[in-house]
Parts: sequence; structure tokens; C-alpha cells
Amino acid sequence: MALLWLGRQVVSTSNRAWFLLSRPLSCSSDLQQSRTSSWEQPVELPEGPVFSRSSIGTFFQDKPLLKNPFLEDALLRTYLRRHLPLRDVEEDLTRFGERLVQEIDALGLECEENPPRLKHFDAWGRRVDHILTCPAWTRMKEISAEEGLVAAGYERCYGEWSRVYQMAKIFLYAPSAGLYTCPLAMTDGAAKVIESLGGASSVEEAFRRLTSRDPKRFWTSGQWMTERKGGSDVASGTETVAWPQADGTYKLRGFKWFTSATDADMTLTLARIPDKDGQAKQGSGGLSLFYAEVRDGQGILNGIEVQRLKEKLGTRQMPTAELLLHGLPAHLISVEGRGVASIANMLTLTRIHNTVSAVASMRRVIQMSREYATKRFVFGKFLKDHPLHVQTMARMEVETRAAFLLMMEVCRLLGREESAKASDMDLHLLRLLTTVAKLYTGKQAVAVVSEGLECFGGQGYIEDTGLPRMLRDAQVLSIWEGTTNILALDVLRCISKSSGQVLDSFFADVKMKTLAVEAGHTLQPAVGAVNSALSRLGEFMRSAVLRPPGIMEMAARDLAYTLARVYMGALLVDHANWDGASRADVYAALRWCEQDLCPVVTKDVGGNYDSKTGEMDSALVYEGSSLEE
Repeated sequence: MALLWLGRQVVSTSNRAWFLLSRPLSCSSDLQQSRTSSWEQPVELPEGPVFSRSSIGTFFQDKPLLKNPFLEDALLRTYLRRHLPLRDVEEDLTRFGERLVQEIDALGLECEENPPRLKHFDAWGRRVDHILTCPAWTRMKEISAEEGLVAAGYERCYGEWSRVYQMAKIFLYAPSAGLYTCPLAMTDGAAKVIESLGGASSVEEAFRRLTSRDPKRFWTSGQWMTERKGGSDVASGTETVAWPQADGTYKLRGFKWFTSATDADMTLTLARIPDKDGQAKQGSGGLSLFYAEVRDGQGILNGIEVQRLKEKLGTRQMPTAELLLHGLPAHLISVEGRGVASIANMLTLTRIHNTVSAVASMRRVIQMSREYATKRFVFGKFLKDHPLHVQTMARMEVETRAAFLLMMEVCRLLGREESAKASDMDLHLLRLLTTVAKLYTGKQAVAVVSEGLECFGGQGYIEDTGLPRMLRDAQVLSIWEGTTNILALDVLRCISKSSGQVLDSFFADVKMKTLAVEAGHTLQPAVGAVNSALSRLGEFMRSAVLRPPGIMEMAARDLAYTLARVYMGALLVDHANWDGASRADVYAALRWCEQDLCPVVTKDVGGNYDSKTGEMDSALVYEGSSLEE
């Protein structure tokens, strides 16, 4: 029996006289009685802390559980069964799905809870600039090598479908990876650039390490393009200078404002080579591409000072820094003045990786939402039995299925290009759809993940559930590798540079996919919607050449959205028309095609691109501002 000291009296803590302390004292006689009885005699109290005796009920909500994400993804499995029906692929992804649940997901959480930090000086005052990451981040690098998350794209064991296999694996990995997919994207991009430029002796070893399955040899690469003026405008924003050395190498001096995965082993970066008078050519024609190793043989930074780590809305797991380059040894790997052209392959790969991460985040939040809906009991039934809740999840699912098929189509086209099987149509579509997919899925991810958080009610807003991180991290997807507007303008450039051939390929492919659907098929309403949108788009593009300059720039964003929605509709129809398609596949295609598939025409009819629209837009935005003219 435990005892408490109350004043000078010993009070017993058994249950027999607990009511003497817990019942209310309603009058002075009660108070007097209590003073003469309970305070003068030992009083028995319950075992344990007093405050734990408040009645809190017995209910605790079960949390959603992550199950094998491969086995839980019907669309991924049917897509592979249709296009890559190999037992070893299915067995590998099933095994990898279990590894995600049993090991990798916890490591990703550890990366979130232990973000990188910068140690400028050692204990004796020496400048060291160590970026300290947690053990889980290091483990992620080892797992990436073991699983061949980069290597699979270059081993090409599955021929033209190798990229589909690789990206399917990264698709499963991304939501649990603690953002390690970002350095993998840049690593893949660097390997692609080196491969496309040919095997210069200075980068042969780097390529082998970037594509290695050996954790002890595997390297990751950074991508250091952005400077203070920078962002997407590298042509006018790059100030870094590459000074020639007697041995044929260069030393880089400049300031890199935004370097992702700064703890990488190597990097590719742009710089200007000065002439004999020390002057560097400006514009994109003055930029060359360089390869540099981040550290020397002793692990010390190679002429690099880390100024600070960026504090970001999301992606906090990954070190992003401002770097001062003051003599970084580097090798020229492009033709002088052809740096921007040389990184085109890197942009293709990193934009595809961005798309994969976007679609993966959508798929994961749906998997967790629907699992939770079987456990959350409110208003007399489980969430899964509330029609409005299920309708909301179904709309999220339609968005995700459309995004997934677009993602996989781009991966398929990349695989065909790399295996030298791509037709001219394939190459045109790859150029156009890579940009369109990155642009559209980045916006979709933010919307779908945000909607997904609502499926958890208040818990979707609580940090230690791990759910808010998904939304914070999703926001980078519409910003990195080109914001939505930058990519929309890139779509226009793509059309212009090809003299319209990419659009011809787009129209031909959409028509081919819809013509395959037989008359009377349940899919005919979707087919009609896609064809109608395609016809309206064609009329708009034909009239565009007659309009004043600048109209197409105003229409660029809506045009990109139209291309995305029409092509996603065609892909959903094509997949639903497959012999192995399910009722859900057909339903998803029909639902997708109920929306406005051609917003560029809808906005045009509404006067959004009239000659005075720009003036009125500016007046609207700046009304009441000190900047108003």
C-alpha cells in the first residue's frame, strides 16, 4: 500500500476511502467533517498517478497500415501484365514491395525526422563544411544500389521495356524513400548525359559508378545549374567562369544559388570559358558543360565552400545548399559553347523522374486513404460505406490512373529511343509528352494529395502521422525542373522548332488509339469526347497562325492542359479497350472524359486571349497597388 504525505498526516493510497477526497464538499459541515475525519485519519487513494484517473474512454482510432504497394496497385499490375508479362519482373516487384513495408518506409520516416545539418568548423576552428546526414540517408543510398534503381535503366535487360521496369520500381519506392529519389533523378540524368556524349576518359569511371549495383562503388550526382539570376533562364543567369589549366582541366569560380543533393559524389554544371583577354561570351552560346568530383581523395571538399543549407517548405530530408566555387577542378565534357544542348538529356530524365514521383505520391495517398476508410467508423458506418466519401476517393483514383498511364507512356517512349526502336512519331511524342507530363502531373499531385489529407480528417493535419509531409513534398513537383508556365512555353517552343511535326504525331496517335474501339462499345462516349476535343484543338491551332503575336503565349498554359487531358483520355480509352481490362478501367475512362478536355478553346471562346486581355489582367492584378500606373 502506497502512502502520501498531506500536511503532517500520512494518507493511504488504496481505493477504500477514495470517495472522501473525490466527492464534492457542499457545505461547511461537510468541510468541518472532512477536516476532522479525512485529514486526521489516513485516507486510502488509488494506485498510480491521480490525473490518470480522469475518464477518457476506451476508444483509440486504428491507424492506416502500409501494405505491399505493388500488390495493392491493380493498375500497375495489369499494365505490366499487358506489356511486360514476365514472372521475374512480378516476383521482383512483389519482393521489393515487401521490403518497402518491412524496412524502407521506416528509413524514410527517419530521414524526415533527422534532416541534414551543416557543420562549418571542426573543434579546432578549421573550416570543414561537412553536411551531416542521418544513417538512414546513407542506407537509402546503399539500397538504391542494391535494387539497381539507376542501374536497371542502363543494363537494359528487358530491351525497350527496361525503362518501364526501372520506373515502376522507382514509382513504388518514391513515397517511402525519404526524398532519396531526388539524388537518384540527378544521378540518372548525369549517366544519360555521359552516355549520350560518348565515353570520354575523364568520365568513364564516373559512369560505371553512377550505374553500379555495388553499394561501395555507387555514386550519386548533383546538378548545379541555378545561380542568383538563374532559375530556368540559365542562358543569361550563369556567371560561373571556367579557367583553363595547363594540364587541360579547368578550375571553376562562381556561386551556385541552388544545388540539390549537395552531398553527392560528383556533379555536372555549366560555366563560361573566358577568351585570352579574360572575357566570357554571354548567352547560351557561351555555356559549356563540366564534370567535377565534389571531394578529393581525403574526403575534403574540392574548392567548394558551403555557404548555407536552404530552409524549404518541404523536401527537408535532402540537403540543398548555396555553394561558393573557388577553384573547383573540373573537366570539360561537352563541345565548347554547347553546354545547354548537352544537358537536354538530363532534363528529359529528371522531368520523367519528377512525373514518377508526382504519380507515386498520388497513388500512395489513395492507398492509405482507402485502407483508413475500412477502419474509421463514423455516423453509424465505416467511411467506405459512405457514398460521398467513396465518390471523392473515386475522383482521386481517376486522376491518378490518367497520370499513371501518361507517366508509363513517356517511359515506354524513352525505352524505345534508347533501344534504337523509336519511330519519328515516337521521338516527336517523347519530346512533347515529357514536358506535358511533368507540367500536368505536378499540379495533379498537389491537388490529389491535398484532397487525400481530408480523407483523414484532423489527423491529416497532424505532423506525427506523416501525412502533412506528403503535401509539403508534393509542392516541389510543380516547381523543380521548370514551373508550370516555363514548361508551357517549352511546349510552344517544341511545336515551333519541329515545324508542327510534334502536333501531327500527337493528332495521329490519339486518332489511332480511339479508332481501335469498336462501334457500340461502352467506351464510345469517351471516344466521342476525345475526338471532339481533338477536332476543336485542331481548329484552334489552325486559327492561331492568323492571330497577333503574343496570343499563343497567353494561351500556352491552357494549350498544355488540353494536350495533357486529351492524351490522357486516349490512353485511358486504349487501356480500357484491352482484352484484359476490368470494369473499373472502363469506368475510369468514361469519368475522365466527362470533364472539359479542351480548355484552350473554352477559354478562347470566353475571350481570355483577346488583344486587350493582357492589359486587363495587369489592371486586375495591380489594382490598388503602389505599382499601379
